[in-house]
Amino acid sequence: MSLNPEHLKEERSQLWRAELRSKIKNKERMFIPRVKMPELAPALRVKHQDKEVNMGLLLDQALTEASRCMDCVNPTCIEGCPVNINIPKFIKYIEQGDILQAAATLKETNALPAVCGRVCPQEKQCEARCFYVDKTDKPAVAIGHLERFAADYERNSGKTNIPFTAKSNGIKVATVGSGPAALSFAGDMVKAGYDVTVFEALHEIGGVLKYGIPEFRLPNSVVDFELDILKRMGVKFETNYIVGRTATFDDLREEGYQGFFIASGAGLPRFMEIPGENYNGILSSNEYLTRVNLMGAASDAMDTPIFKGKYVAVIGGGNTAMDSVRTALRLGAHRAMIIYRRSEAEMPARIEEVKHAKEEGVEFMTLCNPLEYFADEKGHVNGMRLNRMGLGEPDASGRRRPMPIDGSEFELDVDLVVVAVGVSPNPLVPSCLPDLKVTTWGTIVVDEDKMQSSISEMFAGGDIVRGGATVILAMGDGRKAAENMDLYLQNKLSSLTQK
Repeated sequence: MSLNPEHLKEERSQLWRAELRSKIKNKERMFIPRVKMPELAPALRVKHQDKEVNMGLLLDQALTEASRCMDCVNPTCIEGCPVNINIPKFIKYIEQGDILQAAATLKETNALPAVCGRVCPQEKQCEARCFYVDKTDKPAVAIGHLERFAADYERNSGKTNIPFTAKSNGIKVATVGSGPAALSFAGDMVKAGYDVTVFEALHEIGGVLKYGIPEFRLPNSVVDFELDILKRMGVKFETNYIVGRTATFDDLREEGYQGFFIASGAGLPRFMEIPGENYNGILSSNEYLTRVNLMGAASDAMDTPIFKGKYVAVIGGGNTAMDSVRTALRLGAHRAMIIYRRSEAEMPARIEEVKHAKEEGVEFMTLCNPLEYFADEKGHVNGMRLNRMGLGEPDASGRRRPMPIDGSEFELDVDLVVVAVGVSPNPLVPSCLPDLKVTTWGTIVVDEDKMQSSISEMFAGGDIVRGGATVILAMGDGRKAAENMDLYLQNKLSSLTQK
């Protein structure tokens, strides 16, 4: 799945790339400051659930930022990309001013470039491998900002490029779930000529992109645009369809499906199992965000019930916790708090998300851990007891282990608690496939080089394998599964033909 080094070298040597490199000396490129993403003012954005915080680069900003790229002989940035985008190529197209070709380059390996440009942790992946980070003390090229710019430019231009798809080979394959892993898989398989159907249990396609990520980070219109491209490529979508209930895998085999990609996610919430956790007003981040993002609870025009707390505590320190606490502010919370048992330095959330949360007025109560919840006479949460924590030696995750401090307990008034301490894999698919090997955590066991499960025609990826990870890692799984399912099915077909 990796890009061929010789092919990369050949592309880099093309005349237009060489001419671009010669226009600006490398020393001059190094002194161009990194672009700053324009943002909606905090006072305005906290009043709107559907107004995007990051506003996107202007054309001149994108052209200038693209000119920072050195077009390296050895583009290590690509090594940091789970879907192997040809990063220097698309950036050089931007520098040249051919934005539509930059967008087309992105879609060679990425089914969701506008999504990835918004929500991927580039600072830990491609940008972390940038020449500037590796060899200088200067900030990386803003690869994520440029990816978003190119994808948005194409969408707004009205000149949508539909990636090439091979002639149909007549082989039917299915995905279970419609999140980023499934969509990435579907895009690559339909390009290879397969008849692809995506089965989604909910009424909307997109998985976590729709139910888990708020519109102030990822507008639904952006997701829908990229889904429409997949539809125009030939991917079929079935909603309100629960594989294992609506139809069994045997039913689908009888319908002619020869390969399955299981990407049913990790939608089973985890709780801390502390006293009072069953009181009204205490819910998982999955439920909270799904009610708002997918079921329209923030809109007065919808009748989706949700309690809009005034004193909201969100337990956790990841991106989902940040999404939840920032959503609470937009729903009218007077006080919105992050309760996290480690220090801010250990928080898994993106630095950008923490920054935005602080700008919007979120309180960070780090090194604090919930012990118990209290409720009023109606059984609705009205308070919690916590203790303060210190940090000991690193645990298996490499982060310092939180240790309770004796005599540090205190109480806090709350009327809504959102628990965002992780999720577990969706158990439905494993429960109806007794021959499918799973871990003690409920994740599907796969060959990591192939993403193939213990049932040969079934591959899996995303959170059902990883137990909770990023959009782009899930998409990388989808691409790897597509590559290897193609090999498996073609070998199977070849064997049958020889017989």
